[in-house]
Amino acid sequence: MIEITREYERALEKINKRQQLDNVKVISDVTDIMNNVRKNGDVALKEYTLKFDKIKIEKFEISKKQIKEAYEQIDNEFLQIIRQSIKNVKDYHKRQLIKSWDYKKGDGITLGQKITPLENVGIYVPGGNAPLVSSVIMNAIPAKVAKVKNIIMCTPPPIDSGRIVAAIECGVDKIYQVGGAQAIFALAFGTDTIKKVDKITGPGNIYVTNAKKMVYGYCDIDMIAGPSEIMILADSNANAKFIAADLLSQAEHDTKAAAILATTSKDIANKVQEQIVEQSKYLKRSDIINKSISDFGVIYINEDIDVLLNLVNSIAPEHLEILTQNSEYCINRVNNAGAIFIGEYSPEPLGDYFAGPNHTLPTGGTSRFYSPLGAYDFLKRTSIIKYDKSNLEKVYKDIALFANKEQLDGHANAIKIRFGDKVDE
Repeated sequence: MIEITREYERALEKINKRQQLDNVKVISDVTDIMNNVRKNGDVALKEYTLKFDKIKIEKFEISKKQIKEAYEQIDNEFLQIIRQSIKNVKDYHKRQLIKSWDYKKGDGITLGQKITPLENVGIYVPGGNAPLVSSVIMNAIPAKVAKVKNIIMCTPPPIDSGRIVAAIECGVDKIYQVGGAQAIFALAFGTDTIKKVDKITGPGNIYVTNAKKMVYGYCDIDMIAGPSEIMILADSNANAKFIAADLLSQAEHDTKAAAILATTSKDIANKVQEQIVEQSKYLKRSDIINKSISDFGVIYINEDIDVLLNLVNSIAPEHLEILTQNSEYCINRVNNAGAIFIGEYSPEPLGDYFAGPNHTLPTGGTSRFYSPLGAYDFLKRTSIIKYDKSNLEKVYKDIALFANKEQLDGHANAIKIRFGDKVDE
């Protein structure tokens, strides 16, 4: 880690450029995958599964037999924890639901909004060396709470029992063992096996992320997500061991994860650096951690908490931990963060797995305009407009004038014809 003084802006710029989505080679490769999947469907998916996952797939959909085997294989204690996590996430997301509404604007006018769940949703769950069972829950449950009719999951093979069981427990309708950018294109455009969906959610690598960008407009997506990040705001009373552990918990995600400490205390900064060295020795993913900390670990020291809070809002972190005595003061001044964890017994992994709020969060400074994934992301809004004749008659000349000012006389005609007026009047 480095202590940042005058060079902090340069260091933060490096953090924000961790995932360059405009990589020409990646875009070219992803475009080729898209064209192949759109043209050849399942055949292309099988080719890419063999090429990238080194597995020959004959049937993408997980069978009832495989589901039964997954339940036989999963540890019962883990199964009970998955069920409790699902309950917590469901309880939280139920509170996000919005209802249809309307109101009367005098006699003869009704205005309103109709809320309808999406019909078909695809969730993408990464695999690799860290199969994210928790991502199944965080993507499927909000859709289920919103009453989405069909939930399809794509995830790279081989699929562990945890991902399969979690999907069934969440009410996922179909599970397909296909990953990468090709899975995103299959969900967006459909194949003989995989039905196209209205929205795709879930994290992935740079290829998955670029694929999601490319399909936006053919279907909806949740957000453009990059490498994970954590920022901790701490004063001199914070526990250096806890801070280091929480920074490491994000650094282990991948080599481009960012761990940032902003503190009013140089003593805390020094102790945290010592703890990072000590604790990382015993962690299985220490190689990833060391690379991540070396490249994207930053400590910023300033005695003025307001300076640090301005830094928080500038970085707009995915995860923000507030470990200060004046936490309420800090919370009220934070405008940009994906999720805020308050106090030393609210560590970031609590949100990843168990508390209830969603862990699919905006990264790379996008919490300035993105929000966490929620039940509301699986609901669409439709406007309702109802006028009777007398109320339209009161305003029809104004509307016709407005339309004519925009040189759209067809619009004007659609209004005036109802009252016997000619277009050129």
